[in-house]
Amino acid sequence: MKKDKKIKNVFIQGPITAEFIGNSIAKHQSKTTIGAHDIFLGQVRADEVNNRVVVSIEYTAYEEMANQKFHEIREATFEKFNLTCMHIYHSLGNVKAGELCLFVFVSSPRRKEVFKAIEYVVEEIKTQVPVFGKEIFEDSTHQWKVNS
Repeated sequence: MKKDKKIKNVFIQGPITAEFIGNSIAKHQSKTTIGAHDIFLGQVRADEVNNRVVVSIEYTAYEEMANQKFHEIREATFEKFNLTCMHIYHSLGNVKAGELCLFVFVSSPRRKEVFKAIEYVVEEIKTQVPVFGKEIFEDSTHQWKVNS
């Protein structure tokens, strides 16, 4: 189990691209002790709220506090599950409906560990990390998003 004590900056300006995700996966092909990966991709939905459609979400965060919380979740996950590595990336700024805003990538020698770990990590992120999304509607009005 590899643990990196340094607090990482998980934030990316704008949407997370398929190319970024593909490169992350490709980098793991040389790690031959890994037997399984699991990936969670959070995507902005074009929700309808009060007869208005969401066209994008503007993400903001208390970055230092959020990175600290991401670090704590990461460390707790390594304590609970037999993982080889884990990567978390979250968007800041404007992300349009259909684009990706969260990328969580876990790896382990065994598949059952990654399934359990990915669910744990994503739920912890959604309930604990101070990242805020302002929903922008097609009529240019906006409101703060409530996580569900």
